[in-house]
Amino acid sequence: MKLSVSFENPLEGTPSGPVTVGWLLTEQKGGIIYYPPERVRSVDLNRKHAKSASRCPAVINLESRYFVIRCPFDINIGFARDDKGKPVLRNLAGEASTIRASKLGEKLHITSEVEWRHADVPTIQLSLPYVFIADEPVYMSQVAPFMHYSRDPLPGTIFGGRFPINVWPRPLMWAFEWHDTTKPIKVNRGDPLFYATFETMPQDRGVAVVETEVTQDLKDYMDLISGAVNYVNQTFSLFEAAEARRPLTLVSPVKRRTTE
Repeated sequence: MKLSVSFENPLEGTPSGPVTVGWLLTEQKGGIIYYPPERVRSVDLNRKHAKSASRCPAVINLESRYFVIRCPFDINIGFARDDKGKPVLRNLAGEASTIRASKLGEKLHITSEVEWRHADVPTIQLSLPYVFIADEPVYMSQVAPFMHYSRDPLPGTIFGGRFPINVWPRPLMWAFEWHDTTKPIKVNRGDPLFYATFETMPQDRGVAVVETEVTQDLKDYMDLISGAVNYVNQTFSLFEAAEARRPLTLVSPVKRRTTE
């Protein structure tokens, strides 16, 4: 008796080509100050020698999968406590500040002391209007800009995160744990704040990041999940429910005027 054995190809039906990741700003007023995400690339480096690290395929592939988000305005703040012992932020730029104190206060704040991960290590948050979205399973990770050199390192560490942007598109923030509060936090407009990197299936697929239209479907879906963190502790438990109510397509690339 002859046995007939067949093997399924695990890659059959696997998507090919780059994954399209859309990005948008949740606020348009003053939105011109926000830089578009930029792919990290080695520039002004030695590419003449065949063995130069800047020509290494592994290095090039790594860099191509990270996108830098830059600081939209100058930040120069110090840490203090008021007369009641409450932690507060001080604008060290004073009258020379390029951003109005009231506007800086709207964007940048220190979290409640009881929510700090480590005692005596304040957490500050800079609210940003960036949102990333995809129409297929994609996880985004937010990490420190480790490929950019800083002459004056920040006195702490960036508070990163990882979540599926195809079911949970939400505005990002720059969160920072201030380990040495004797030193100021100084970031200039245009300095890298963090990197965004995207996990795809299969892992060797490229990523194309494009600006997307804020369609009514996308707005309604973002409203559906907005603020959930204020009501439950584990928002990851809501992913399945969110996906069930998600429209089939949310990414609609913006059409820009081209010049010849």
